[in-house]
This record gives sequence, structure tokens and C-alpha cells, in this order.
Amino acid sequence: MSSGFYDNRELSWLKFNARVLEEARDENTPLFERLRFVQIFCSNLDEFFMIRVGSLHDKLLYEPKDRENKTNMNAKEQLSAIAKRVKALLPVKDEAYSEIMQGLSAYGVEHLNEDALTPEEDAFLKAYFTREVRPLLFTGIVDKKHPVPFLKSGEIYIGCKIRKKTDTAGKVTFGILPASENLPRVVFLPGTGKFLLIEELIRRYAKQVFSNFDILSRCIFRVTRNADIEIDEGLFDHDVDFRDIMSKLVKKRKKLQPVRLEFQGSPDGDTVSAIAKILDISENYTFKQTAPLSMSFISVLEKRLEKRSELFFEPLAPQKSGAILPDIPLIEQIKQHDILLNYPYENINHFINLLEEAAVNPNVSSIKITLYRVARDSKIINALNKAAENGKDVLALVELRARFDEENNIGWSKQLEEAGVTVIYGLEELKVHSKLLLITLRDGNNVRYITQVGTGNYNERTSRLYTDLTLMTADEDFGSDASVVFNALMVGSTVESTNRLLVAPKGLKSRIVSFIDNEITYGRDGYIGIKMNSLTDRDLIEKLAEASRAGVTVELIVRGICCLIPGIEGSTENIRVISIVGRFLEHSRIYIFGRGDRRRVYISSADFMTRNTERRVEVAAPILDKSLADRVVGIFETTLADNVKARELGADGKYTRVSSVGKLPLNSQIYFYDEAYKAASGGVTVPEKPVVRPVAKPAEPSASDAPIRVKIRRIR
Repeated sequence: MSSGFYDNRELSWLKFNARVLEEARDENTPLFERLRFVQIFCSNLDEFFMIRVGSLHDKLLYEPKDRENKTNMNAKEQLSAIAKRVKALLPVKDEAYSEIMQGLSAYGVEHLNEDALTPEEDAFLKAYFTREVRPLLFTGIVDKKHPVPFLKSGEIYIGCKIRKKTDTAGKVTFGILPASENLPRVVFLPGTGKFLLIEELIRRYAKQVFSNFDILSRCIFRVTRNADIEIDEGLFDHDVDFRDIMSKLVKKRKKLQPVRLEFQGSPDGDTVSAIAKILDISENYTFKQTAPLSMSFISVLEKRLEKRSELFFEPLAPQKSGAILPDIPLIEQIKQHDILLNYPYENINHFINLLEEAAVNPNVSSIKITLYRVARDSKIINALNKAAENGKDVLALVELRARFDEENNIGWSKQLEEAGVTVIYGLEELKVHSKLLLITLRDGNNVRYITQVGTGNYNERTSRLYTDLTLMTADEDFGSDASVVFNALMVGSTVESTNRLLVAPKGLKSRIVSFIDNEITYGRDGYIGIKMNSLTDRDLIEKLAEASRAGVTVELIVRGICCLIPGIEGSTENIRVISIVGRFLEHSRIYIFGRGDRRRVYISSADFMTRNTERRVEVAAPILDKSLADRVVGIFETTLADNVKARELGADGKYTRVSSVGKLPLNSQIYFYDEAYKAASGGVTVPEKPVVRPVAKPAEPSASDAPIRVKIRRIR
């Protein structure tokens, strides 16, 4: 079988982050929002190095000959390719930052050049440093009597190559100053929006700290450490408190090996080599850039500019669902018909209302839920606590291994226990990533279920930023399946079979394969449409290629990693792949198999990644109500028709913007918001599938990326 239609996972992810960076350079995006995309690019890259590059470093140490199963690259080859690609992206990021800050200077916010200060500016900043910063600085000198201080991952440091003034032998040593989190990151000149970052201030006036030394050179640098911690199977022994072990592992993460060294500016080669040697990191993994090493400071700038509305996206608020009546209990409405919510366009408060109703409803006997990531100030947690305090049996599976949310989840698990909630954790070798809720209630002499299955986390904050779907149903088979899932989780096992739901790791991938096989039997009349975050599972990629060879039309919306290259003759020529990168993070997963009477439509928590299909507990739910299935397909087709924020993946492995020439520009995310506003105001709505008509006269090429102009009614 040819592997000519595969892309490397890590390099594909870097292509995704390059698309994020494109948004920072899009002149149709408001200026400060462009700066936010620079920040997203940087934070994405930080996590990529901590996890993916960290994992490759581990492979380089312990499995150097091991090769990944798509492009046959070993760890060394992947690390080399990653470094090359990142070094090509950083100048683009630097240029974007420079352009944006130049634009913001017209609004009174200016990032100063520390080497071009006026005498008055220099006098103020020097006095500020002496009074406010110098007393708080911790000074480290590296020599035989002073070992290298521990350099924290992500913290910014100023490195100075120094020599004692009294040392006639000219012995050179090294000094390190942390730009501590205890110091304000941004220092403004009084009465202005002109600023220096604290690390730039320390670099400029470091001579005050090393007054007995000559400073030969100075630089700003930051180290990123491996954060890819593994959970040993032995930690699940019954005599070990897993929560305590996770707390220790989170602390351990902060001390793992360095995987990246970054410099701001143009440090001399000797300084770069010296710091790389101190950290025992290859100079191939040192990166130089002119923009700040961390963009966390932009929230300070936002406060200065918040009244300049033209710099920001127009405010959009999640709306009430037109399918939900305001004066009737939600549980009673769900008993009558299934309800589908589309975030962020519709409000997660509907789901919270369901939990709050269940917490006080005398007929509700139990509530069971899987929690992966929740908000730091969570109404969902509060509702579960209230239910337990009201005597309901409440079970919460809290996945303590949700990466970078471990500490948050540890805290929530303790609070839930204190309220009387029964708390369990994920399975020994499997994270529980499903978004599943089961409410059990007595209806006369009968037991009834309310089941909710979603594509996104139970998190109020991200529900305003991520596109996700949630289904609420009283279908008895859904409830029975969900009960089987929770019973298995409570005894530490996985589900073998279900009637309605597809449940990984044993009952999702095999069913998807069978659905694809069924479409293959229809040849050119077959259809597959999948929306997901990432596509890496080799078995499913091979199966999609097989469908393509059989003539099946395959349409894929893949936001991030896509290891399948479409358009390869004889393999993937009937597959189309697009990616949407826009104002909101595309996060919903939709599976569509077939058309007409044989159409199957699912929403799911699972991407087509091996970790999701084989190493996690995931749930996919069929949309049985035809009108809701039509709506989900309409969401898919509208997203597929996007010609403002969509990029299409070509047979050359490159993404190019989809053109709107000859069509009305369609920004799918703004379209969905417009529909949500119409529904909430009682206006006439149309299915979530717009007609994209050709215009009489083709638009000029320069208009191909113009955003759709939609009138949005503000909610006061």
C-alpha cells in the first residue's frame, strides 16, 4: 500500500499554527485581535514544545531507532525538521508583531526601543529601576563557587557575560537575573502609553546590579522544559492515593529537561553557546526572535485600549435557543423532544439550568457526569454540589490527567467530595475524555433517563470561545447505554457493546470502519463527511483512502493536524480537506455516513486520533431526530462552504485560502451567530445551511478574502 498520501503529525501541526499566524497578518481582522492571534500562536508553540517535542526528546533517549508509522521518520529526523520549520515561522511572527505595534502607536500605545530613549525617558526608567526593581532582583553568578541556579520553564531571564573590574587576568563569568513574576511585566512612562517590558528594563540597567563588573554582553532568554509526564501503572494500586501522586507529578513536570532555548534580540554567539551549555541543549534548538518571548502582557495593553472598539471584534453574546421555551421546566421539554445546542452561538446556561433543575427536582434520584476540563469558577460544579447536598446520589468522574488542568481538577475533586459527591478518577490505562451526563428520575412507577452527550467540555468559559454541540434526550436506549458506561467506569472497566452510543475504546473505531465499509459498497453514490480537530489514526486514514479509491465522495473539515494528504491520484483523489481558523476555535466533531434514507449522523467527543479511538473512553451519539440531523448536516455543509476563513489542503501538502470569487463571501462562524440572534429575537430563521449563489459579475480578486458583512443586533 502506497504511503504517498501521508504527512508527519508534528509538521502538520506546525502548518496549523502557521494558519493561526496568518490571522495575525489579516488586515480584515481588527488590530488588537491580530495581536491576540500572535499570542495564541506563541502559547500554542509553547505547549507544542513542552509536550510533542518533549516526547520526541524522550524517544531520542530511549527509542532512537523507533520510526513513526506514516512518514517513517525517527525522532532525530523529526526534531531536525521541526527546528527548521520553527526557525522559518519566527521571523513571520516577529514581522506581524512589529506591524501590529506600529499600528497601535496611532492609538497611543508604543513599545519603546530601549536603545533609542530620550534623556528624559532614560532618566525616569533608570530611577524606576533603582527604586522599584533593583531591591527585588535575585542575582545569580555562575562560577566554581556558585552552581547554575535552577532556570524555571517559561520564566524570562537576563543573562550577562561579565568580568570583574579588578581581575587583571580577564576571567569571564556569567550572571543571571530573573524577570520575576513578582515584578510588573509592563512599565509605562508616566502619562503615556509608551512602555518597556520588565525584562528589557532589567537588561538595560543591569550594570547597577553588577556594579563591580564590566558587562561584556547581555541578553534576554527563556527556557522551555519537557512537560510530557507519564503516569506509571503502579500508581493505581489501591493503597496509593492517586490524587496525591498527581500533585507530585505536576511538581515534577517543572523540573524536567530543557527542550528549547529562546533569545530576544541578537545575542553574541559566545553567550548563546554558554547558556546552551549550561542547559545542556543543542544549539539547533536555540531560537532567536525580535518580538517578546512571552505575549502574556497584552492583557495590560488591552485595558488601555478597551474603549477603542474599532480595535476589537464586535461583541457577540451566546443566545437563548429558539427550541427551548422559557417558562417550562427543561426536563419536561426534553421528555417531549430532543434538544440540540450549538455553542458559542447558543448559551451553555441552558445546560446549566438542566443541572440546577435536577438538583432540586424531587423525582431525580441520581446524577452522573464525566468531567475533563471545567471552568475555574464553575456553575456546573456548584449545581452538582447542590444536588448532593439535597440528597441526590451524585457521581462525578474527574479526569485528573487532563493535561495542564491537573491542579484545577485536583481542587475540584476535593470540593466535590466535601459536598457529598462520589468522586472517581479515570481508568488505569485510559483517560476518560467523553462528555456524558446521565440524570435518572422516577416518573410515576417508571424509571426515566435524561442523557446529554457533547463534543466539548463542561466549561462555561470555553463554551464562549469554542464551537461545540450538545445533545439532550430522553431516549430510553441512550439512557440505558449511558448507565452501562457509568457502571463500567465505577468498577474500572470498559464497555463491550451498546445499542445507541458508540463508546471507545472497544465500540467506536470498529463501528466507524463498518460505516465506511458500507459507503464503499455504494461506490460513487457513497458519501462520508467528517468534522474533527485532528486526523492521525492510520487505520482510519487507510480506510478513507480505500473509500476514495472506490469513488466515494469524502469531505473532511479538520481544524488542526491532518496526516492525510488529499488529491493524490489513485489514493485520495476523491477526498477534500479544509481547515477553518477564525474568531472561534472549531471544536465540534460531526460524523456523517451516507445520504438520504441511509444517512447516519453522529456527534462525538472523539477525533480520528489513535489516542482517542484506542486509548481513551470516548462517546459518539447518533442524532435520531430528523430535523436535528438536518440541522447538524446543515452546520457541516455551511462550514464546508466557508470562503472567508477556510483554507484547503492541496495535493502538495500546502494550505491555501478558499476563494470567494464568483460567490457571496461566507464567514460560517458569523453566519451561525446571525442565525442565533434571529432565533433568540423571535425572527424568522432559516436552516443552518445558507445558499451561496454566484453573483452576476465575478468579484475582483482583491475581494476574495473580504469578511462577510452581517448585521448583528446587540443585546444591551
